[in-house]
Amino acid sequence: MMNEKTTLKQLLETSEGRQLLFLGKEGMFTTKEVARFLKKYKVTTTQYLEESVVAVVEHHRLNPVEEDISNEAYDQKLPLFKLSEFGRLLSAEINDDELLMGIKLTNDQARVYRLLGNENISDALFVKLLRMYEWDNEEEDSRDDRDVIMYTLSRYIDIKPNEQDLLYSYLTLRRLATEAIDPNLLLALIGFPNFVFLVRGKEKISLRETIARNPNIDKEIIQKLLSFRDAKINASLCANPVTPLETLKTFVSSDDPRVLLYLASNRNIDQEIFETLLNKEEAVVSELLRVQDIDLTRLEAIDNKNFDEALYAILGANQYLSEEVLMALLVSQNTTLIAYLSANEKLSVSVIETIYERKIEESYMYLASNPALPEKLLTLLHDTYSEQKEILVSLASNPSTPQKILRELFEKEDLEINRGLATNASVPFELLDSLKIDTRLQNELSKNPVFIKEYETVLDYDKNAVQF
Repeated sequence: MMNEKTTLKQLLETSEGRQLLFLGKEGMFTTKEVARFLKKYKVTTTQYLEESVVAVVEHHRLNPVEEDISNEAYDQKLPLFKLSEFGRLLSAEINDDELLMGIKLTNDQARVYRLLGNENISDALFVKLLRMYEWDNEEEDSRDDRDVIMYTLSRYIDIKPNEQDLLYSYLTLRRLATEAIDPNLLLALIGFPNFVFLVRGKEKISLRETIARNPNIDKEIIQKLLSFRDAKINASLCANPVTPLETLKTFVSSDDPRVLLYLASNRNIDQEIFETLLNKEEAVVSELLRVQDIDLTRLEAIDNKNFDEALYAILGANQYLSEEVLMALLVSQNTTLIAYLSANEKLSVSVIETIYERKIEESYMYLASNPALPEKLLTLLHDTYSEQKEILVSLASNPSTPQKILRELFEKEDLEINRGLATNASVPFELLDSLKIDTRLQNELSKNPVFIKEYETVLDYDKNAVQF
């Protein structure tokens, strides 16, 4: 049985007073840093093949002279280690506190930059160094800054070999700010230049706004974000369910429409905030009625405002109505409210049947779009209203519509009906394959879960985004 090769660490521990021969360029660590590391083993470095040399550490590239020395060392049967292996050992034995203290005392930015490029250091140390890195505020296209961004993305984002270009995209940084779960990393990302992302089909959003929406932020991050006194960042914090209630309450008196609208979307607001927001502009009230948990107490507060029928009807689209509130609304004479309620996916079959039996024609189009509708009612709507296109379009988009009906709708060759079919994941694939031919349906097909799964990389990341 062959003896196992001695590891570099084992060799160092038994080589007091000996030397390591280093061949090639410096790697991640400078000559001084290497000497400092070896000092605790009482081992020194050399560039010459002397009698006291106990092993050779090589860079992956050597000049002709170094190649000759390497060959001679091989002939002498000296152990050979790659510089990358030495770098891993040195990285593993770094004392984080001593390193950080040394950098703080000297503000050695060159060392910070080099260490950030060291993939062998721990995530904890990387984040601390990232917070110490000083960004170049004068040069827009700083090479060092771009490298640090790539070091960060390659460490935390799983990039496939054929997707390396994503490391150069601003949108990948946005992805990291969205998906990061480590508050310390998020705190470090706040220190990055506040890049602005242009997301296809949506408004511009900054890096700090993105961080403010991340559900893993903590109190320290929230206070840091608030210190920027930026209305857009504040609005994003207002929408974040982890933002403390006491922080949310500081924004109810804001005169910024976006802040109030985002606050209204936060389902963790209390009754006090809810009733205050009922006095705000219509867009804010509309959001409250649409997304907030509504119990009888809140319904009473809403009723006391005597909103017009159109605004009040938005309650029907709310999927967070208590059973008592739902029963109260079902007897309403507000037909628009009943129509909106008809599309509510949270309704039970018995409630849906109750609505259908009221024979409010305005509700049929909404009922036909509701995935909770039982097959018998879907079939009844199709057979009874086969000439009413609005109902057929709704049936075409409903994933619960029987395939027999979906095929019949496809045969009509109607553009509006086909738009509904194109979004429906229940449509047989051969029909979707036919719909792909119609370029007018590209937008609808891009929303179909079947195609989203197939092309998720293309849909999630805009390959043509501005690059840094």
